[in-house]
Amino acid sequence: MQDPAYMMGMAAVAVSAVTGVLEAGRKSIDLFGVVLVALISALGGGTLRDLLVNRTVFWIADQTYLLAVVGAGIATFVLVRVVRLPARLFLVPDALGLALFTVLGTQIGLMAEVPWFAATLLGVMTAVFGGVLRDILCNEEPLVFTGELYATASWGGAILFVVLIEAGFAAESSAGLAMAAIFVVRLVAIRFNLSLPRFQARR
Repeated sequence: MQDPAYMMGMAAVAVSAVTGVLEAGRKSIDLFGVVLVALISALGGGTLRDLLVNRTVFWIADQTYLLAVVGAGIATFVLVRVVRLPARLFLVPDALGLALFTVLGTQIGLMAEVPWFAATLLGVMTAVFGGVLRDILCNEEPLVFTGELYATASWGGAILFVVLIEAGFAAESSAGLAMAAIFVVRLVAIRFNLSLPRFQARR
């Protein structure tokens, strides 16, 4: 039986690859560009996390992650050529990827004996950094800076995960509850256009 954390990581990179392709597709990028955006979107946050905790970068240690990203990216590229998809569809898998990566990154931080507060920030970094790179490559303003409760939902879920672990809940239950909270908060924020106050200096 596969390790749940491993399966969660595989699902996270595949989902993030899909969001990368859907975002890149809005710019009419060719197949190579689409695969490149998928790779950066799916692997960027985890790469930075692993470098910070002095851990072998996950996709170098196991190239199955690379194969999953490329496979999901090409499959999505082909699918959108035969099926009409809603313009904002990428926001749903993006919310799922946000939840998966947040909990996974936080869990890896805790396993590396990083203090809990820093571990939650590692979770956020794992979840959002790839998306920031994706949006920059696609010449879009990063969603994390302007979107509805993006990094905020991620951080709240990371903190919830740590609290549940410290309260004695099983790791699997804690991960499931934290991921569900992130996913629901993100979708509710999108539905009702909820966001943090914007910076506005008094004149």
